[in-house]
Amino acid sequence: QVRLLEVGGGSVEAGKSLRLSCITSADAFGKVSMAWFRQAPGKEREFVATINLDSNYAYYEDPVRGRFTFSRDTAKNRMTLEMKNLRPEDTAVYTCATRRGLISTHARDFDTWGQGTQVTVSP
Repeated sequence: QVRLLEVGGGSVEAGKSLRLSCITSADAFGKVSMAWFRQAPGKEREFVATINLDSNYAYYEDPVRGRFTFSRDTAKNRMTLEMKNLRPEDTAVYTCATRRGLISTHARDFDTWGQGTQVTVSP
């Protein structure tokens, strides 16, 4: 049974950068996709980024495209979300997820989730 753990997060000023990692309980390989979602207080959960670990193709939601980069580290059990030029609107709990299959932007398509980590961006 695969388990996910998010590390990183914290409080930063607008315009700064932050790095989140998603660590899996085993090496990820084959036709597997990963994704990041986020949820702000009083808001619904929204898609952030997803990557197919077979093709290395990544897709991003419009508000983060060009600022965030989702990739696999040299360690195959660690995926990294590099966040640049952070905005107050990026404040949320960020959660990683995985599924067997192609990338998806819909939370319902993912069956394994981490516990989440808080990212707070001050103006």
